[in-house]
Amino acid sequence: MTHSAVKHTLFLFDLDDTLLDFRASEQLSFVRTLQALGLDGAIDALFPQYQAINVALWRAFEAGTVSKELLKVERFRRTFLQNGLDLDPERASALYLESLSETVVLVDGAQRLCAALSALGEIGIITNGVEHIQHRRIASSGLDRYISFVATSEACGHAKPDTRFFEYSVRMARARPFAKAETVIVGDRLDADILGANRFGIDSCWFNPGRLANDTLALPSAEVAHLDQVLPALEALAAPAAAA
Repeated sequence: MTHSAVKHTLFLFDLDDTLLDFRASEQLSFVRTLQALGLDGAIDALFPQYQAINVALWRAFEAGTVSKELLKVERFRRTFLQNGLDLDPERASALYLESLSETVVLVDGAQRLCAALSALGEIGIITNGVEHIQHRRIASSGLDRYISFVATSEACGHAKPDTRFFEYSVRMARARPFAKAETVIVGDRLDADILGANRFGIDSCWFNPGRLANDTLALPSAEVAHLDQVLPALEALAAPAAAA
């Protein structure tokens, strides 16, 4: 029995750009990959092009129009083709994923938040990322001691915001019987994390460090700009119920 003012007992977290700084890891891994393939100059100029292609392919994956296996190689194939580079996209993909699992950068406050919430309930990671890479990145981050389970779209066969992925994820919880009223997701993506929570019928906390405007149909239960604000935000969500 917890004496916390938080009503939630199952905390679902997005991984990239919520707990782990994916942008920092992505750029470092991209540079290392192209250097390993023998490219020296203009790598920094290629990265924004790769990012745009990668984001478009991830959106297509989340919409169910491309496979994860195609995405992993196609993002490099398109980048190389666009720039007239005679480089092997299959090799690039393998090198990149290997590097990505080793270049882990924590978002500020991630360790403190996970430590606090793991004392109040169960933490699960739900991610659209590549399964074996995400497990390795979590282990490298040191956050694995706080995390009860990791659910990936690759293992599930469906991606956020599909409710089938959320149903698959909560079945992995072990600490207590699943209850929607006691479950919350924390994530940075309105179109995947928050919209998925809306469709599944659970609370959500939008991690919005850039203080972006919400011009979507996704409606977060709470919004924070720093991970240190998550626990107070969750306590605020519980306040009306406590006062009733």
